[in-house]
Amino acid sequence: MDSLPNPSLLATRLRNTLVRYHGIADGEWKVAKKTKDATVWRKPSEEFSGYLYKAQGVVEDVTNRIVDHIRPGPYRLDWDSLMTSMDILETFEENCCVMRYTTAGQLWNIIAPREFVDFSYTTSYEDGLLTCGISLDYGDVRPNFVRGFNHPCGWFCVPLKDCPNHSLLTGYIQTELRGMLPQSAVDTAMSSTLANFYSDLKNALKS
Repeated sequence: MDSLPNPSLLATRLRNTLVRYHGIADGEWKVAKKTKDATVWRKPSEEFSGYLYKAQGVVEDVTNRIVDHIRPGPYRLDWDSLMTSMDILETFEENCCVMRYTTAGQLWNIIAPREFVDFSYTTSYEDGLLTCGISLDYGDVRPNFVRGFNHPCGWFCVPLKDCPNHSLLTGYIQTELRGMLPQSAVDTAMSSTLANFYSDLKNALKS
């Protein structure tokens, strides 16, 4: 089993990377999907041969409650239709952990179930919160799963200035699914998954 990196150094590096993504000019993004709940853009990733996706939408709730539903914890499995299991492997501080989770097959199982081991970190950002993560090569892969890899990912959630009980939720996702997959299938799945994430989250917050 690989040793874990220094959590405070990794957390700082991860936060700085996500803040840099958050500053990328609008003109560098190309719209990949638009729904009533969210818009999804993409651009070539600097980390691997796929895309960095950006998703954004307004969610009707306060920042803390939204982030509690996104970050590792008891809520996420209840509403995220893609996630099938989640275990916290290590906890460093209240806002910092290593988790292992599995995802369901997608696109009529063209994309088989995946397993990820991610370092997760939640911190303050402006008037709201940033919850972010990156995959680690850690532990053995369970049978019947392909081990995927999340390059730096994260969700910025900040209250709307003129309507503080609504929040602007902006996500940056770059997932390397690995395995033998047609790139077009991966691109279709990513755009749809991110758009569905918003509608599922909104339904969960209303219930």
